[in-house]
Amino acid sequence: MTADGTLAGGPRLTVDVFAEPVRRVGGRWIAAFAFAWFGVWMAQLTPIQLLLPAQIQEQLKTDAWVQNVIAFGIISGISAVCAIVAFPVTGALSDRTTSRFGRRRPWIAAGALLFAVSLLLLGLQTTMVGIGVFWCLALTGFCVLTAALTATISDQVPVDQRGYVSGWLSAPQAIGIIAGILLVTMLALGTFLGYAAMAVLLIVFVTPFLFIPDAVLLPSQRAPWSLRGMIDSLWISPKKYPDFGWTLLSRILVNFGNAFGTTLLLYFIEFGLHETPGQAQDDLLVLTLIYMVFVIAAALVLGKLSDVLGRRKAFVFLSSTLQAIAAIILAFVPLLSVAMVAAGLLGLGYGCFLAVDQALATQVLPDPETRGKDLGIMNIATAVPQALAPLLGALLVFISGFAGLFVTAAVFAFAGAVAVSRVKAVR
Repeated sequence: MTADGTLAGGPRLTVDVFAEPVRRVGGRWIAAFAFAWFGVWMAQLTPIQLLLPAQIQEQLKTDAWVQNVIAFGIISGISAVCAIVAFPVTGALSDRTTSRFGRRRPWIAAGALLFAVSLLLLGLQTTMVGIGVFWCLALTGFCVLTAALTATISDQVPVDQRGYVSGWLSAPQAIGIIAGILLVTMLALGTFLGYAAMAVLLIVFVTPFLFIPDAVLLPSQRAPWSLRGMIDSLWISPKKYPDFGWTLLSRILVNFGNAFGTTLLLYFIEFGLHETPGQAQDDLLVLTLIYMVFVIAAALVLGKLSDVLGRRKAFVFLSSTLQAIAAIILAFVPLLSVAMVAAGLLGLGYGCFLAVDQALATQVLPDPETRGKDLGIMNIATAVPQALAPLLGALLVFISGFAGLFVTAAVFAFAGAVAVSRVKAVR
């Protein structure tokens, strides 16, 4: 630590870990942050989009898509319970960590290790129970890692830079999906090698961020702790903190809308558009590529623009509406060419939403001393819809077909736009 109260070898961090950051982070910080998220998204989304459904189908030994989706949905739904617990609890624990390595870095390292080891063991499973157990452990590692990683935005990035930096959380999501799918399909890695590749690359890409300095919490700065107090702190009253409540509700709704529109896309192409499994995978790759290009452009350009204009709500409202329009198009014009247009609109809307909504979330937190826990609660609104959407989506398709699924996606996305319009403290 230098004489002026900063940590040597990285961005200048105030001794008061609870102070609002004012010094802009540099290129090294942003690059390490972006690479970490690239590894995280590739390791989480490649299994969700490709490896896990294929592994489940291999165990069930049936081509009946409803049975496969329901089994996938049950496993995802159970893993959602892990996310609901792991996100806020590990966020709260990182808020109180007094390690000499900082508050967040120990949890980033531990989460990455748990995530990677669980993926390796998941690739070895030959029973549905084993698949369920190790996917739950993998998602728990994901939650531990990302709860701490997300909190570094509030800890170290000033408000007028958060839209741009959050874009580097969002853009790697699209790149990670396409990179993971390409790696597994083009190299024909199979189940175990696919999971192993994701595990190794996760560690490789997260490691550089562990060398970014992290302000140390002194024991004297840590508030008294009790189990009851921590449990009570997991409830944030929407009446007392309405902006936090509306932002959380908006995030839940929009992420459900996006998840309904994307998690069953492979099944839509294969069974809704009546394509062969091989052709469906090729078309999924094309749609994902289109989606990726628009997510990256929207996240980086519109995230930065929201910083320049000092406005968040209008961008979140517009992004949610674009996703609703994309879902409506898919519902009523089920053609591959139209799906390509919808993929572009969905990517544009979701890329903007991911970047700007993350920046908005950091500005409505109730207490600077509990940023990790509060952002952990916010992160539930991202992970749980992704986990529950396959099962709920399968039920919707069973009841009302793919058109009903996409109409529901549109309703959820637009409801999210309405919810964010109720936020008062942020423009």
